[in-house]
Amino acid sequence: MQSTQAPRINPRTAYCLKGMLLLAITFGSLTGCTETTPPDNGDDPIEGTEINLVMVADGLTSPLGLEQADDGTGRKFIYDQSGTVHILNSNGTMNETPFLDVTDRMIDIGGGFGFDERGLLGFTLHPDFANNGRFFVLYTAEKGETAPPAFDSQSRVSEFHVSDDDPNIADPASELILLEILQPQSNHNGGQLGFGPEGNLYIAVADGGGGNDVGVGHTPNLGNGQDRSNLLGSILRIDVNGIPNPGLAYAIPATNPFANEPPFGAEIFAYGFRNPFRFSFDQGGDNELYVADVGQDLVEEVNIVTNGGNFGWNIREGNNCFNPASPDVPLADCPDMGTDGTPLVEPILTYQHVGTNGVPIGISVIGGYVYRGSDIPALTGHYIFGDFSAGFGTPDGTLFAAVQNADGVWTRRELSVAGNNNGRLNQYLFGFGQDNNGEVYICASDNAGPVGTGGVVYRIAPTE
Repeated sequence: MQSTQAPRINPRTAYCLKGMLLLAITFGSLTGCTETTPPDNGDDPIEGTEINLVMVADGLTSPLGLEQADDGTGRKFIYDQSGTVHILNSNGTMNETPFLDVTDRMIDIGGGFGFDERGLLGFTLHPDFANNGRFFVLYTAEKGETAPPAFDSQSRVSEFHVSDDDPNIADPASELILLEILQPQSNHNGGQLGFGPEGNLYIAVADGGGGNDVGVGHTPNLGNGQDRSNLLGSILRIDVNGIPNPGLAYAIPATNPFANEPPFGAEIFAYGFRNPFRFSFDQGGDNELYVADVGQDLVEEVNIVTNGGNFGWNIREGNNCFNPASPDVPLADCPDMGTDGTPLVEPILTYQHVGTNGVPIGISVIGGYVYRGSDIPALTGHYIFGDFSAGFGTPDGTLFAAVQNADGVWTRRELSVAGNNNGRLNQYLFGFGQDNNGEVYICASDNAGPVGTGGVVYRIAPTE
């Protein structure tokens, strides 16, 4: 897709209907729908900071994230959508043997088209990994014999342990399945995992796929995003350290908003999401939870997520009043609260797929991290994130930095990559990572999906 693409020509809906799905295929929209809409963040980012990208790993397929072990070894763990986790050593070498390989437990991905939104989508180390060797993954598995025939698959959250005789290899027999969530369609899987500052495990779950939050597996006249009785379209929070609740492999944190309100999902921390593909906690400040929720046809959004919040989907897409019957044309007005009476939380940032200057910005927001490193002081406290690509046909990912101004309004600027054409990534952006020093890493690939060996990981660095 060329940079002259018209704003309303969006092939993703057609791809979804045909089952031809990209990793982060999830559509977008902007503009206000109520008087409470926050100031426009701008379609076109302000002048950015130039950065270098230093390659730290290559030969991967579709790397989605990086996390450093807090065990004194300096090891960094890179997880790949294709089903593997790799160790990057402190000397810059990557172990030949993967730390973990779950490809034989996953559903077959790729579909012959070279792209897919399923796979190994989440990985995180236990906060006490140095002592207990525990870590957690989310991957897409076969749906099972009892699932509705029309459903596609299931998201599986599992715990594993490091092997007893080799700290660089996981014990494949140690898998403890914690949670399985049926997925009606093959797209919109969310998948990020991460531990909050209080020690609970957070899990991103999308709305079940398809489009508009309607159809098979979607709650009629409500949508999964607004249905608190299922776990789809939500950020979940579970306690993997306490005594498990009856019938569960984990405990429910007492402060979860619906912990004692059946039939609502006790695991739900916040809801009203479409495809919260990537999220992160700020290493500093107030340790806020940043969630990038991939939009549909018109807008992409970033949220700061709090306990019990309703983030709007499918009543809203970004700040637009969403119209499932005509997703390209926002409604003139819509409620400012859900059917449960909960006020809808506004995103902190939104952007359209095409700027007011007619230049494509992106099609799927990819959430990142608040920069807490020391290499680029000018970015301290900025939320570093990006977009998968400006189009499907040519790899054209974009990197952004956003910061909240003194007046409370967030502004976004584009990070220009030194030496690259137009300062853009020139690859598809899949995810981010952060090490224990607060430095941020970029996960990208030459390919739009989990095929080949064009996957790389970079560290952002200063130009001098």
